[in-house]
Amino acid sequence: MKYSKEELNLENGLKKEWLVTNGIGGFASSTIIGTNTRKYHGLLVVPIIPPARRRLILSKIDESIIIDKRKYELFTNVGKNYISQGYKYQISFEKSMLPVFQYKVEDVEITKIICMEHFKNTVGVYYKIKNGKKSSKLILTPVMNFRNAHGINKNHIFKVEQKVKGQKLELKIDDGNPIYIKINDGKYIEHHNDIFYRMFYMEEEKRGFDPIENHAIPGRYEIELKPNEEKNISFVFSLEENIDEIKAEDVIKQEEVRLKKIVTDTGLINENTEDKELIEDFIITTDSFIAYRPSFGLHTIIAGYPWFLDWGRDSLIAFEGLLLKTKRFDIAKEVLLTFIRDIKYGLVPNGYSGYDNRPLYNSADASLLLFEEIKKYINYTNDYKFIKDNFYICLKKIIEAYITGIDVDDNNIYMERDGLIHSGTINTQNTWMDVKIGDFAVTPRNGKAVEINSLWYNALKIMEELAKKFETKKVAEMYAELAEKTQKSFNRKFYNSDKKSLYDVLGDDRIRPNQLFSLSLSYQVLNPAGKNAKEILKTVTNELYTKHGLRTLNRKDKQYIATYEGDSYRRDISYHQGITWPWLFGLYNDAYKNVIANTKEGKVKGELQKQYDLFVKNLRVTAKTMMYKEGCILSIAELYDSKPPYLPKGAFSQAWSVAEIFRIILDSKTEEEEGK
Repeated sequence: MKYSKEELNLENGLKKEWLVTNGIGGFASSTIIGTNTRKYHGLLVVPIIPPARRRLILSKIDESIIIDKRKYELFTNVGKNYISQGYKYQISFEKSMLPVFQYKVEDVEITKIICMEHFKNTVGVYYKIKNGKKSSKLILTPVMNFRNAHGINKNHIFKVEQKVKGQKLELKIDDGNPIYIKINDGKYIEHHNDIFYRMFYMEEEKRGFDPIENHAIPGRYEIELKPNEEKNISFVFSLEENIDEIKAEDVIKQEEVRLKKIVTDTGLINENTEDKELIEDFIITTDSFIAYRPSFGLHTIIAGYPWFLDWGRDSLIAFEGLLLKTKRFDIAKEVLLTFIRDIKYGLVPNGYSGYDNRPLYNSADASLLLFEEIKKYINYTNDYKFIKDNFYICLKKIIEAYITGIDVDDNNIYMERDGLIHSGTINTQNTWMDVKIGDFAVTPRNGKAVEINSLWYNALKIMEELAKKFETKKVAEMYAELAEKTQKSFNRKFYNSDKKSLYDVLGDDRIRPNQLFSLSLSYQVLNPAGKNAKEILKTVTNELYTKHGLRTLNRKDKQYIATYEGDSYRRDISYHQGITWPWLFGLYNDAYKNVIANTKEGKVKGELQKQYDLFVKNLRVTAKTMMYKEGCILSIAELYDSKPPYLPKGAFSQAWSVAEIFRIILDSKTEEEEGK
């Protein structure tokens, strides 16, 4: 995607962001005009214990050029009361695999490419310079830090230690890890006690956080250019000591080769591919969420950038779209192994501590989602042996634990006599709508939640299927009987005839999207051919549908909030109370397809198909808007406001948002396309 000079105005430039990652939880990110509007923005944000304990190392590089004694600043920095004007010299921004900035000052042309080295805490910044008729001097000034990626260094005085060896610099800031810097040309001029004061992060101010920060400026590099001279500058920043062996142009070439291979290996791109560019961009974006955990020796899935790590629930929901659709089956195996590695009393960790990688257990659904993703893995690979050798015993133990009860970290999960699962307490929220403010649960869902019981039935049916293959008919019948009991109780208790929907939790008649789990899984607890299924689908469409996803609460509810904004309290209050989440389209899509597939009446089936085709057609249009015109370029945000102008909010690049939209577009063919 390329943006012209006309599109790189200040208003537009400050809203659009970009992201590249390094495969171990690190990333580089900023806006398309190079202005940092978040404390999370930086050209080198690295995990000290991958993928956790992220640190901001290199905030940005401020470039300027002197032509015939006149200095031009190419950077755009924002203070509380000023904005520098470097964006006026930027003539384009492009992002397909990597971000590419182009500038023109008088008759001097400068291209900048930014790339992270895969599996390394290294960023290469590559400059291609075509000098004009006059001698000039390019000045590169690193703006640096060494702090927690979630924190901020306000009014901070930095301790900076430097060791200069030619064009190689070893730097320590505030006694942190050694930072190595290498450039292939130019002269380094050391600065002393130089501080970038009061960088202003406008997005943090909107979010109710302190928006002002200081950075260290250890020095600057000056590169002389003769008239009409062309130079390529490799500028590398790294925590790797072998920086002498690293060249920015090599890092770029290696990353482009790696990403092209990923695209090719999917087999999804050919001459006749519908929306070829969009599909290719989606494939490249899926890779940004895949990360390696060296301490596990396994891959995992980062839930979102810039602040999330790997979350069990999010990773499993994103699993099919990121890994199975792209045929990355070896990594899919590792991700499944990652989430059973620390199972405790039947609970799959819902995440790991960002400080010490300690597993966290606050989820009733992650363990049950594991069954669904294992089923999907089998559907794609037919690899029953891998499942039998590594998962079957574990899955049996999860079922046993849910039946007998789990009270790890006060999860309070157990099966009642009716075969339904109860989970949580008034103080323990362990479904995906899990926001708590102190001891206050914003969306209390303790009890018999609709998606937990839909997932429970699905898990039992999958165990019945696996038991037939791995054990005896008698064992399979045990799971079948329990599933039947669960299904009868579910159908008797969950349908709300007054609202033509399912109770969100037994006793709670709010209209929420969670009821779609009953129709969207491999085994549907609700009969998809029945009248109730069609009524539920209609209710969700009428009450919750937006072009970006589904609302988390219907608009008529007194607690409905349409806009995600303000400080952390206001945002937490609204998080699951009406805000739109794109990943919920995955449930909507699968529920629609299951209802269509099981509908016998030709006229009704045809009408449903027509409605579904329109949904997919509209989603293709919206997906292009989300990927190319809003928020983070070539990605999809965590959530969106539920009223115009439907702004992207939350994490600017979210795994399950990308995975589910990508999966729908790949899977779905409208009648018009099929006619072609």
